[in-house]
Amino acid sequence: MKKAMRGLLGWMMVYGASVAYAAPAGEGDEVSLLGYLFLGFFALIIVSQLVPACILFVGMVKGVFSASNKTAAARTE
Repeated sequence: MKKAMRGLLGWMMVYGASVAYAAPAGEGDEVSLLGYLFLGFFALIIVSQLVPACILFVGMVKGVFSASNKTAAARTE
């Protein structure tokens, strides 16, 4: 029984410590420089993926409209 109580006490201490680490400390209203760098990094990733996507989209639109112009020109001849 003592062994079970010690194990239970150990788990209770681990659980209590994890809750204490999850609690906010102090004010916590401000975003630190590291938070802004983190958000900026992901914004940079999104923007760097938008540039090739826009280039591909413009090429696709040009291809669609140029193909319709070629078929229309072939029909008139």
